[in-house]
Amino acid sequence: MSQPSLPSPPQQPALQSDSNVQQPAPGQAPASTHEGNVSLDNVISIITTATSPSQLSSQLKSFAPKDVREVVLASLLPDGQDPLTVLDMQANTLGIIYILSARMHTTGAPNPPLEYVQEFCKSFAPEQARLAPDRVTLVAKGIPLLAEAAGNLKLAIQPLFDLLARYSPSLSHLTTIHPVFLKTCVSAHQFAAALPVLAHPITTIDLSISDLHYNDNLVYHYAGGMVYAALKRWSEAEELFEICVCSPGPSAAALQMEALKKMILVQLIREGKPTPPPKYIHPALPRLLKGTPYSLFVNAYPQQRAQLCSIVENEQQLFATEKTLGLITQALERAPRWSIRKLTATYLTLHLSDIGQAVGIESEDEVQSLILDMIESSEISAQLSADGTVSFSDPPVNFEKADVDRVLAHAQEQGALLAKLEKEMARSKEYLSKVRCFDSPVLRLRIYFLSIILSEPPTELKRFLVCVFSDRWSASML
Repeated sequence: MSQPSLPSPPQQPALQSDSNVQQPAPGQAPASTHEGNVSLDNVISIITTATSPSQLSSQLKSFAPKDVREVVLASLLPDGQDPLTVLDMQANTLGIIYILSARMHTTGAPNPPLEYVQEFCKSFAPEQARLAPDRVTLVAKGIPLLAEAAGNLKLAIQPLFDLLARYSPSLSHLTTIHPVFLKTCVSAHQFAAALPVLAHPITTIDLSISDLHYNDNLVYHYAGGMVYAALKRWSEAEELFEICVCSPGPSAAALQMEALKKMILVQLIREGKPTPPPKYIHPALPRLLKGTPYSLFVNAYPQQRAQLCSIVENEQQLFATEKTLGLITQALERAPRWSIRKLTATYLTLHLSDIGQAVGIESEDEVQSLILDMIESSEISAQLSADGTVSFSDPPVNFEKADVDRVLAHAQEQGALLAKLEKEMARSKEYLSKVRCFDSPVLRLRIYFLSIILSEPPTELKRFLVCVFSDRWSASML
């Protein structure tokens, strides 16, 4: 079944080549152009004698027309020596970044040694690198290309992490390196390697140190959701997919549609039903999802197991193409569990044969094995008698003071962070003009606290914490 298409985020226009400039062959530095002498020797001299990094940055950006400049930077010295061998990684960081980025992306240029790139990512001077954020982006995108050329994409993960950790003021600063790193982890199936970065929620965007675009935010959170889903950390996966889906933009992006499909499937696996999307989601996304196989799958979930199997069988090629077949399969496997959990809300006792008929499993042995597994994993509270009768009961409430302290400490930590962000946003005229209809900082703080509190603890603990943080403001809503 064909899927409705969505407009992709606007792409950056390609820079046009200057047809009047004669380009030398890659790997050879031109002796001169109409702009003057631009030999690589002179460029290296400028890099090594510069006393002001900002002035050097301006010189490297403009010493020749773009096409000529890239060929010069990507070439070797006249005697065949690699210019990287005469530059110091700390003192000449800015010049090395220009050379590396040019070598990585100029057709026919000699690739920089991957070992050199790995060492550079560990030791470069971040203050100099931040003067050329566009070139840092090129270096980040070039590292996976070097690893693929070496035949092992995994080799790109450590240098990308080192580049990200050293370049960013903190891992909570979103940069163009973030999406490249996470995409590489997903492509190389090294999901655990992404966790140290994902452990730091994005709180800061600084365009002065990174040439970010709208799509970078979408790709980062979408890839993060993929990482958590692969590791079966469903709560975090749902959160990152939702950030991607609900990120505001001029129009809905195709990537947001893919994130919405995966978010709904994660919700089925985690909760047994989809959660209504936030009101601030782009209205085109839920509308376009209707009538798709995903919508049919959600509507039949979890009771109509035969229909679910039919949908998966008929649309298997589509799900495989869109890389959702794994989540679809896991949701299908969990459907009987969610059906059984729904039965516990209605019945006190049921025979195994009745449960099997309700969930679509013919074998009583298979139903018995499933019930015992759910009891062992605390998914349900029940007892199975010798005659095959299952007696359901309410699960015991069990939380300790340590649980309360842990959640309170987390809420206080998030509250301090939110207060800091509140002060920063209060200085933005653009932000203030858009939140006049919701202009109570206290109200926003309380709502944020409640969203944190209600995400984890048992029901009784939720009620207690809501009273603590909201002065019983919304306890009646539970």
